[in-house]
Amino acid sequence: MTDTALQNLEKKPRSRWLDVWDQLKSHKGAMAGGVVFVFIVASVFIIPLFWPYDATYIDIRSRNQGVSWGHPFGTDQLGRDTFARMMAGGQTSISVGLTAMGLSLFLGTFVGVMAGFFNRLDNILMRITDLFLALPLLPLLLLMMLLFRDPLNAAFGPEQGIFILIVVAIGITSWMPTARIVRGDILAIKEREFVLAARSIGTSNAKLILRHILPNVVSPITVSATLGIANAIITESALSFLGLGFPPDFPTWGRLLYDATDWLQMYPERVFWPGLAISLTVLSINYLGDGLRDALDPRIRGR
Repeated sequence: MTDTALQNLEKKPRSRWLDVWDQLKSHKGAMAGGVVFVFIVASVFIIPLFWPYDATYIDIRSRNQGVSWGHPFGTDQLGRDTFARMMAGGQTSISVGLTAMGLSLFLGTFVGVMAGFFNRLDNILMRITDLFLALPLLPLLLLMMLLFRDPLNAAFGPEQGIFILIVVAIGITSWMPTARIVRGDILAIKEREFVLAARSIGTSNAKLILRHILPNVVSPITVSATLGIANAIITESALSFLGLGFPPDFPTWGRLLYDATDWLQMYPERVFWPGLAISLTVLSINYLGDGLRDALDPRIRGR
C-alpha cells in the first residue's frame, strides 16, 4: 500500500457541519441576513451600555426635536430620546421572539416526536394540531390578553406579567407547523436500518428517540427556529400596535409604532424608525432561514 493510500485512510471523515457551513457561505442572501441580524442584536444590547440617555428619561425642554448629533433619531413629545427607546424596544422585541420561539419549538418537537414515533398517539395528536391550525390566531391572542393580563400583572408585575403572557400566547399558537414537519421526518426515520438495528438489541424508546432519532431531525427544527423568531417578533409588534402589549412606559418596536400614529402627520419619522427595525430584522431572519434550509438539505448541498 502506497503512502498516499495510507494518508487517505488516516484522514478523519469530514464533519457534516463543515459541509453545512461551506454551503451556507455560498448563499449570499443568508450571509447578508446573518450579518444584519447579528448587527441589530449587538446594537440593541451593547449600545445602551454606553449611550448617555435612558429610554425612560423625560426632558420636556427637549421635546419634539428633530435629528441631531445629540439625538440621532430625534426626541418624542415628552423629550425622551428616540434612539434610546429604539434600543430598549429592540431588546424587548428580540427577547420575546427568542423566548417564544423556544417554547414553540419545544411544544412542536414534543408533539411531532410523540405523533411520529408512537402510532397509537398519531391520530389524536394530529387532530389536536389541526384544531389549533383552524383557530383564528389574532382573535385568540386578543382573548388571551383580555383574560389573563390582570391576573399575571398582579402576580408578577406589569412588565414581567405581560412578558410571560405574550411569550406563552405566541408559543402555544405557533407550534403546529414544527409538529407537522418533525412528525413527517420521524415517520421516515424510524423505519431506517440503524433505528431497526438499535431496536433489535433492546434499546429503550427514550434512548432511541434521544440518541438516534432527534439528532436526525435537527435540520427542520433549526429552520423552524429561524422562521419562528420572525413570526414571534411580528406577532408581538402587532399586539403592541393594537395597544394590548407592554405598558406605555415600557418600549417595544410595536409600542413605538402605536405611540407614533398620533403624530404621523407632524413627525412621520417616528413611524419610520421602528417600522424599519422590524422589517430589517424579519427580512434578515427569513434570508438566514432560507440559507439554512438549503445548507441542511443533503439533496441541495454541493450544488
